[in-house]
Amino acid sequence: MMRLGIDLGGTNTVVGLCTLDGVLMDKISAPTKTGDPDGLCAVMHDLCRDLCDKHNIPYSEIEQIGIGLPGTLVKATCTLTFGTNLGMSNVCFAHAFEPEFNCPVNIDNDANCAALGEFHGGAGRGTRNLLMVTLGTGVGGGIVLEGKLYTGREDIAGEIGHMVIVPNGAPCNCGRHGCLETYASATGLIRLAREAMEQCPDTCLHAMVQENGGKLTAKMVCDARDAGDALADRVFNDYCDYLACGLTNLINVFQPDAIVIGGGVAGYGEKLLMPLRERVHAQQFKIAPEGTPIVAATLGNDAGIIGAALL
Repeated sequence: MMRLGIDLGGTNTVVGLCTLDGVLMDKISAPTKTGDPDGLCAVMHDLCRDLCDKHNIPYSEIEQIGIGLPGTLVKATCTLTFGTNLGMSNVCFAHAFEPEFNCPVNIDNDANCAALGEFHGGAGRGTRNLLMVTLGTGVGGGIVLEGKLYTGREDIAGEIGHMVIVPNGAPCNCGRHGCLETYASATGLIRLAREAMEQCPDTCLHAMVQENGGKLTAKMVCDARDAGDALADRVFNDYCDYLACGLTNLINVFQPDAIVIGGGVAGYGEKLLMPLRERVHAQQFKIAPEGTPIVAATLGNDAGIIGAALL
């Protein structure tokens, strides 16, 4: 028996063939049919069928199909209630793979699936309680407690990015002010840098932005810091302060065995993780002298596929 895990993104739909214990054997992908529920289901169905055919696996040998998707959902009815990135809402996936695949279909938030994947086969292997934080356009998260995803009463727990860390702070897309996402996402880092650049024209960031057609990226802030730019270093340290505040709050509430950091900003590696550890370990409640491990995700985009297969 095998399982299929689907990472349903706003750009691409990826289907992976996994063993029952979450080993990814192969994967294939196709562009996501956004705004077209029937077309989206047809693409997922075809990818599942093609992947099984490629490996000569009878459809009856698929024990379960799991889907990780962006948006709010109801797991009990396998329904996406609101998916902005997919351009659709109130879509039920329970029977999307019939008649070929007569097996259970489970869905969950994509960040939860990534957390589950890292827990079973990545940086979180060997833990029982794990928090995953993804630093991209926004700040996502997943919570694993006693080996199981914790999603709360309405299946939306883990919205780490919408924890307020600065009362009456910068406005967030969720309607609140001062959310972690507005300060600790890649978008937040860019905003902090632009605000600082307005007050300090003497920085290499200005030249880098001009050379990039006026666009500032989080990587450019990190590159400027590596080049010795004082303003970029100050902005980055402010960013770490905000992120460390959020992580410390999470540790003090959940006391996880580890925090796994993923997403684009995490590509800065130990240059990000070392200052985070210093700040968090100095602030967190703890009895043992060592602080909670804060480590980089190791599975990349495969984490969501593996996690979906294991739902």
